[in-house]
Amino acid sequence: MADFVLKYADGRGQIHQQVASATSEKELRDKYAQQGFLIYSIKPRGAGVASTFLGGKKKLNLEKFLIFNQQFVTLIRAGLPILKALDLLAERLTDPKLGPYVKSVRDEVRNGSLLSDAFRLQGIFPKMYVTSVMAGEKSGSLTEVLDRYVTYQKMSLAVKKKVMVSLMYPVVLIVLVALLMVFLVTYVVPTFANLYNSMQAKLPLMTVYLIAIGTASQKYIVFGVAGMVGGIALFRWWARKDSARLKIDYMKLRTPLMGEIWLKYQVAQLARILSTLLVGGIPLVQAMETAADSLNTPLLKRAVEAAGKSVREGQPLSGSLAQSKLFPPLAIDMIEVGESTGALPSMLNSVAEFFEEDVNTKMAAALSLIEPAIMIVMGGVVAFVLIALYLPIFSLADTIR
Repeated sequence: MADFVLKYADGRGQIHQQVASATSEKELRDKYAQQGFLIYSIKPRGAGVASTFLGGKKKLNLEKFLIFNQQFVTLIRAGLPILKALDLLAERLTDPKLGPYVKSVRDEVRNGSLLSDAFRLQGIFPKMYVTSVMAGEKSGSLTEVLDRYVTYQKMSLAVKKKVMVSLMYPVVLIVLVALLMVFLVTYVVPTFANLYNSMQAKLPLMTVYLIAIGTASQKYIVFGVAGMVGGIALFRWWARKDSARLKIDYMKLRTPLMGEIWLKYQVAQLARILSTLLVGGIPLVQAMETAADSLNTPLLKRAVEAAGKSVREGQPLSGSLAQSKLFPPLAIDMIEVGESTGALPSMLNSVAEFFEEDVNTKMAAALSLIEPAIMIVMGGVVAFVLIALYLPIFSLADTIR
């Protein structure tokens, strides 16, 4: 089956747009026409040059989506039917971009679809969320499952924010150092070059090299900036390919110091996803498939998919993950203990908490080394420029004496 972007009007004249699955455009058109809808357009999902260039997939505002889920759970617990709760929320969302998708979910539920199927057909909601809703429907505990999903996402967002805040200062420092170097090389150095040319002074070798770099930079700075922007755009286009993303993951993994931190962060994310799904009643094999789709790293995604096949064949989770030789031995040992004691979900949660704390500690230690290194590099560059520029002046002063 293929996904299509469907735009139609209902009996009240309201326009709706949603993603629907069908074997062909004709089948989808006939299905909605029989229900009394007026079809405006049906297009294959992701079609068009702009969609291809931009990735063809919109992203949710996760924080506002969590607010929607909290409100949804509150209304259901208050005794409102799911359809009525969706009706109320569709008109009162804090994120206007989410509104059309919630309305489409409401329309699908009104037409007899399951809530999980309605969310899945929109093509924008995370697979983990759709799977959690499906588990809640089957077990009759939708509110509890959605609560666990919201709790998981809040913890995940808190960890991401900690990492981003930790990286903010070094990034700002690197940008300032780069701007200072550009200013020195493209403005200060050429000014001194004109001065020395007018004096016809004999310059030291390091000054000659620095002036040559500065003069060339001043002439070709526009081309350099254009080339940098073009290179970044080309890299972003290349990085969207699966093979490229896999190579980038290998590079991240092999990066000294930061590679270990990156891997432990991904393992913590995987452990928390699996724990949340297993507590929600999802079988282990299906939970691993959903977890693999939820990961943003192709390297670990492949490893989890391969482990899922081994688990389906009867192998233990710990042994299946160990075969990839990617996961830290401590994580494998903790999962093995969880399997042997029958407390796998709680042990996976412990793995997530342990590695998240380890990531925070190692990130703080790494940044405490990076920041002085940046200052030393900046001081070295500035000292080199100053010595190279002022050395001829000292030589001229000695000559005049």
